[in-house]
Amino acid sequence: MTLQTRTLGTTSPLEVSALGLGCMGMSEFYGTPVEQDGIDTIHRALDLGVTFLDTADMYGPFTNERLVGRAIASSSQGRDGVVLATKFGNVRSEDGGFLGISGEPDYVRSACDASLQRLGVDHIDLYYQHRVDKTVPIEETVGAMKELVDAGKVRHLGLSEAGPETIRRAHAVHPITALQTEYSLFTRDLEAEILPVLRELGIGLVPYSPLGRGILTGAITAGSLDAADSRAAGRFPRMQGEALDANLRLVEKVTEIAVEKGVTPGQLALAWVLAQGDDVAPIPGTKRIAYLEENVAASGVGLSDDDLARIADAVPADAVVGDRYGDMSSIEA
Repeated sequence: MTLQTRTLGTTSPLEVSALGLGCMGMSEFYGTPVEQDGIDTIHRALDLGVTFLDTADMYGPFTNERLVGRAIASSSQGRDGVVLATKFGNVRSEDGGFLGISGEPDYVRSACDASLQRLGVDHIDLYYQHRVDKTVPIEETVGAMKELVDAGKVRHLGLSEAGPETIRRAHAVHPITALQTEYSLFTRDLEAEILPVLRELGIGLVPYSPLGRGILTGAITAGSLDAADSRAAGRFPRMQGEALDANLRLVEKVTEIAVEKGVTPGQLALAWVLAQGDDVAPIPGTKRIAYLEENVAASGVGLSDDDLARIADAVPADAVVGDRYGDMSSIEA
């Protein structure tokens, strides 16, 4: 099976594999990582045609960019065979402490230089502001990002978890190629206001957590998560107590449809995201080759209009219980 490509953005278009690979969990948050497993998974992804790799300076912190850089350097495809995305804005210390959000122009410049050094590359294909700094006008932040494009350090610009007005103001300074935000059968709030703005302005959508942080795979049950996994630590209300019980009942409905179609529930959920438009390129994350291969196979799952209607009935947009983060203060409405 050949993995198709999709184009993000129209004013500043970027061709990416229809499915990307989120690399965060290879270094932090989802259990104890093993670096070589992450590198092996990236190599397998590239062999399968998944050439769109997503990382960020905060993952690790800092170690995930180094891991991704090493994986690219040791791959048969090399730098030219990869579309590399990373992010700045969530400021962390070397010991992992969170120091806040910054969109200050000087910080943008220094963060980019540091990412380039850790990744071991001379340019970043897609550079995102990870979270909007509400104390700095977006025009100033994107103005500094534009300087990076002019300097050849960055090819395309993106935002993450930005609201409609911020997206418009940013796009007026320099074309925004993609918005990265959470989007899945379990998180559909962007459909009301944000998605129409993206389509109006010709901005692509890069959904992270398209499997609802794994719950839509059917592999998560009450008590199944490792104590080192942030999903078990209360950071995500949807994964706790009665909310988890209610949400797992929704997963059962997704599983019923998946079984009828001869696919896994995760593949059905990914196929649903892919069916939302040719300007949508989800980045499911995994650190295991078996899950990667399962995810890639979802690109070959066809969904009819009747299938999509059944899935929508099984998981109505407002049916999921609990906020997606315990602290939603950094997410723009």
